[in-house]
Formats: sequence, structure tokens, C-alpha cells
Amino acid sequence: MIEGRTILCFASGYDAPPTSKHHVMHLLAERNTVLWINYHASRTPTAGVADARRIVAKLREVLGGLRHPRANLHVLTPLVVPLPSSSWARQLNRRLLIRRIRRALRRIGAGPVQIWSFTPDISYALGHFDEEKVVYYCVDDFSEFTGYDREQVRRDEDDLCRRADLVVTTSQVLQDAKAPLNPNTILVPHGVDYEHFSKAVTNNLLAPEDMQDIPHPILGFFGLIRDWVDLGLLAEVAKRRPDWHIVLIGDSTVDLAPYRGIPNMHFLGRRPYAALPAYCRCFDVGLIPFKVNELTKAVNPIKLREYLASGLPVVSTPLPEAMAYGGAVHAADSADTFVETIGKALGAGRDTRLELSGAMAGERWPHKLDTICRHLPDSAHARQR
Repeated sequence: MIEGRTILCFASGYDAPPTSKHHVMHLLAERNTVLWINYHASRTPTAGVADARRIVAKLREVLGGLRHPRANLHVLTPLVVPLPSSSWARQLNRRLLIRRIRRALRRIGAGPVQIWSFTPDISYALGHFDEEKVVYYCVDDFSEFTGYDREQVRRDEDDLCRRADLVVTTSQVLQDAKAPLNPNTILVPHGVDYEHFSKAVTNNLLAPEDMQDIPHPILGFFGLIRDWVDLGLLAEVAKRRPDWHIVLIGDSTVDLAPYRGIPNMHFLGRRPYAALPAYCRCFDVGLIPFKVNELTKAVNPIKLREYLASGLPVVSTPLPEAMAYGGAVHAADSADTFVETIGKALGAGRDTRLELSGAMAGERWPHKLDTICRHLPDSAHARQR
């Protein structure tokens, strides 16, 4: 395990619901100092209300300065211009970012620096902090996100891959794409906060207040509700089986108005991470209703392991990484097959739920981080950058 280092973590949204970057950085902060750079220059904002709210929120974070939300972890939101295709904006961001990070490093008393990036477009920052190691932790095909400049992202990401000491991928699709760019590229599927989510089967958790009046069977989803979630598919399932109730937890950037009138679809909004096991205890099935496209083919959903650790049978669209779990995950690709498959998955007893949960015990995040650290080379080929 890495010790006594200062980890510069380039990642978006520290205050967002926990994902791989949060779990990995919180573990590294146990023996190192982490400076999390809230990076938000990868996508050009639109003129919509949602992006306007995000800009205002980011400006508040910028003005708030360096934060210290937990032991050994600091969060910095630098002022950068979100115009990734503009050469002048990139040059300005380089100066602003490097100056602000150096100032923060002086404040937190930095040791030897390592860069761990969860975003693909920060290679211009390499070499400015006398870093001893660079890790690129690739969790998505970023070029396929709505609003991203596909060609610019690919150029930036290819450069970062080539200059990194280690590239970590979380799906076979990403591994196949990145391995030709760097011989030290490893596949490490996501982990799970097992102690947290297994409470759904081991603890007698009370049902959250907003779940107490929803009758069973309950089909549950939690996570970001974005354009890759197939709400139309869920609406068809809800209409065909009005006795089933679909509960979706998470904030949304898509228009939910067409679905709010369906009486057995329930949009609860974002709920605290600490409360998710109690919600999972109320669910009968966990859903992963992602549209299957170039973006989601590369996804390895963290919620898959979180559902399973909670003892939930899972019904998913046929995503490659979900299908790798065999009998623990049931595949369906249409409203008809979703209804049929959910019907088969319902009724899992306590023994089945305990078995599903126990199978995730070996997938804990510390195990994943140990694997990554073992592959981090002693000598840095990236010194040639």
C-alpha cells in the first residue's frame, strides 16, 4: 500500500454520490494526504437551466476555497474555463490550474507527489508538480458522453494513457481500447462497500418513511438519472404490470414530466448514501435499465455489486459487464422480456439473498486498491514525459 505521499486526484464532483473515485481516495487518505481537484473543464456547458445551476454551484465552490471534509483529504475547486475545444481556454486553464494547485500544496504541507486522474483530459498538467507517479483510472468511454468533444477527448486521453505509469480500466471494452497505448494497463473491475450494503440483509433496518406506503413487489433503482437510463422501458413495464411498483432514487437531468403521471412509478430524488441499505432492504429486485450503446457497453456499473451485496437479484439490460455475472444477473432487452425476467427474479427468499450478498465479500474496495498498488511500477517510464 502507498504511504506518506500526496495524491493529486483529478476528478469531478466530490460532493456527488460516492463512486469509485471516492472509495479509492478515501482509502488512500488513510495513509497519505489527498488533494482532490474538482475538475469541471471537460464539457462545454449548454444554455439550459441545469447547466446554469451547475455553474452557479461551481462558482460557490471556487469562492469557498480549499476545504477539508475529512482527515487527510482536502478538496479544491479551481477556476477553469469549460471550453475544452478552445486553444486559448486550454492555455488559460493550464496557468490557472497549476498556480492554484501549487498554492494549495504549500498550504497542506505536501510530501512526494503522485497524480491519480479519473478524468481523461489533464495531461497538460503533467510534469508541473515533480510527480513521481501518474495513474490514469479509466472508468468510462468519455468520448461518448453527451456534450463532450469526441475527437478532442480521444486525443487528450490517448496522450494521458501514453504518459502514465499505470492505466487502470474497469471493463473489458476499456481494457481492449487502452492496452495498446500503454503496456502497463490492467483491468480491475469495480469494488463494493460491502460492510455498508450487506446491512440490507444482516441488519433489521427500518423502512424509510417514503417507502412505507409503497406496496410490494418493489423494483428499485438508485443512481444518476441521465440520458442513458431507459425511462421509456421502465414506463412500459409499469403500465403492463400496475401491481408492480418502480422506485427510482437519484437526481435527474432529464425531463421526468412524462412519467410522473404513472401511478406505480415513484421518483424519490437523491437520498443520502448512508440510507441506501435501508432502501435496498425494501426492494425486491434491483434494476439496471441502461440503454445499450457505445457509452454503456464500456460501463461496469458500481450499483451492480451494491445491489448484490444487499442481497438483491438483479435484472439488467444486456450490458457486457453485467452479463459477466452469469446467474446472479438476469438479462432482458425489451419490455416483454423485462416483465418475464422480473417475474422470475421475484420471490427470492432470505437464503438466496444471503447467498447473493456473501458472494460479494471478496469484492471489497481495499482488495481492488491492493491490486492497483501492486502493479504500480517502482521506476517511472513517465519521467520521459
